[in-house]
Amino acid sequence: MKYSVDENGFYGHFGGAYVPEILYKCVHDLQDAYIPIIESDDFKQEYRALLRDYVGRPSPLYFAERMSRLYGCQLYLKREDLNHTGAHKINNTIGQILMARKMGKTRIIAETGAGQHGVATATVCALMGMECEIFMGKTDVERQHTNVERMRMLGAKVHPVTTGNMTLSDACSQAIRDWCCHPKETFYIVGSTMGPHPYPDIVARMQSVISEEIKWQLQEKIGRDYPDLLVACIGGGSNAAGTIYHYMDDERVRIVLAEAAGHGVDTDYTAATIHCGTEGILHGARTLVMQTDDGQIKEAFTISAGLDYPGIGPMHAHMAEKGRTQVVAIDDDEAIYAGYELTRMEGIIPAIESAHAVAALKHLKFSPDDVVVLTVSGRGDKDVETYLSNKQKAREYGNF
Repeated sequence: MKYSVDENGFYGHFGGAYVPEILYKCVHDLQDAYIPIIESDDFKQEYRALLRDYVGRPSPLYFAERMSRLYGCQLYLKREDLNHTGAHKINNTIGQILMARKMGKTRIIAETGAGQHGVATATVCALMGMECEIFMGKTDVERQHTNVERMRMLGAKVHPVTTGNMTLSDACSQAIRDWCCHPKETFYIVGSTMGPHPYPDIVARMQSVISEEIKWQLQEKIGRDYPDLLVACIGGGSNAAGTIYHYMDDERVRIVLAEAAGHGVDTDYTAATIHCGTEGILHGARTLVMQTDDGQIKEAFTISAGLDYPGIGPMHAHMAEKGRTQVVAIDDDEAIYAGYELTRMEGIIPAIESAHAVAALKHLKFSPDDVVVLTVSGRGDKDVETYLSNKQKAREYGNF
């Protein structure tokens, strides 16, 4: 496949595994183990059974009639918000904890931004009876308080991270530092298509159930197994990877990804890495990074805790560079408006991350026959306070 990872862990010239010496054996062991594990019949059977009976898959593919009329297309919503824990993240954590158990690991760590990956990790640790520690930026701990309490209820220890701007990137750095201190017994469940190889490939494979389902669901609904357009939000890139996985090499399908512009790509307050980043190394992979001229990581800024990352998964960096994906930068006000729009028109309150994908629709032109599949990656319960505190912006931007 043209856009898949190669045998050395690279997507074009992006990817690889740039890790401290102390982690070399952990990462190398994982590289050797992951394909045999996930291709084994035992893993497949247990993973599929848990997705069906515990997560509640398949997630529905819903025809959004009112939004279709508004945008002049045939709009279908892939409802990852209806999964157990309220987002796509659990598709990945179920798979990775099964891998961890197979490799004899006894302690799980994870990073989280919006808290959805933290909740999904804490959930599967409770399910499997494993020790769980979550690293979360102090800024995110405060703005995602409900998810923090959910993690604690599930038995996880939550560590507020106070370095940098105290958001997702800093939580990743702290998790890697912890892994360096406890390499033997610890499995790091990475939440997105970032980090050293093989993590970008593992996460994309675990999330590929999304596009796998889209194929047969479209076949049932419209008589063909591909859309004209796929739309998803992108931070590190896990729900986007899952949405496009089985369509990456299908040139009949346009791929549109929405990244978080914050206050705008022409300001210092943005998280639009594909628009503003340059090539560099971040958290163990060569990718696009928002950085200064001397290589210092810039602080990402967006209203969305889950998109607040100054990098992008190497798979997505490669696809954007090759022109396979169209990347739209959505500012905070547009995302808030789009969240209210979906709520009022379809009765679905999306996570602010997902609202960025909805906002991308205004940037696109459609014909009435265009079949568009948009992934609603998470539900908006965690973001209600943010929506309410920005209601005036929605009123100013549109007719609310």
